[in-house]
Amino acid sequence: QVQLAESGGGLVQAGGSLRLSCALSARIVSRFAMGWFRQAPGKEREFVAAISWSGGRTDYADSVKGRFTISRDNAKSTMYLQMSNLQPEDTAVYRCAADFSFSDTTVTESRRYGYWGQGTQVTVSS
Repeated sequence: QVQLAESGGGLVQAGGSLRLSCALSARIVSRFAMGWFRQAPGKEREFVAAISWSGGRTDYADSVKGRFTISRDNAKSTMYLQMSNLQPEDTAVYRCAADFSFSDTTVTESRRYGYWGQGTQVTVSS
C-alpha cells in the first residue's frame, strides 16, 4: 500500500510564498516518480511540476517556470513544492501524486500516476 499526505497550503497575498510538502509511505522499498497537480473551481486538473526518483530531473508547467521549485528528500520520504511570487491565478487545490519508477525520468501526465494525496488548498488574494 502507498499513501500520500499533503500539507502547507493556506491563504497568502499576491507576491507571497508558500511551501507545500507531500509525505509518502509505502510497505515495501520502492522507487517513485512524483509530481504536483492542481485544480481550480470550474477548471480541469492541471500539471504543475514533476521530479524523478533521484531528484536529478525536473519538469515544470510553463505557467510556473521561474516561480516554483520542486524538490525531494528521499531520506525523509518527502517531496516539496516551493512557490514564490504567487498570483491569484495560482489559487487551486494542489495534489501530489506518485507511481513506481523503472527509470530516473519525470512523469507529467496525470493518467500515469496511480497514487494520489487528498489535496491542500492554496488561496492567493489580490
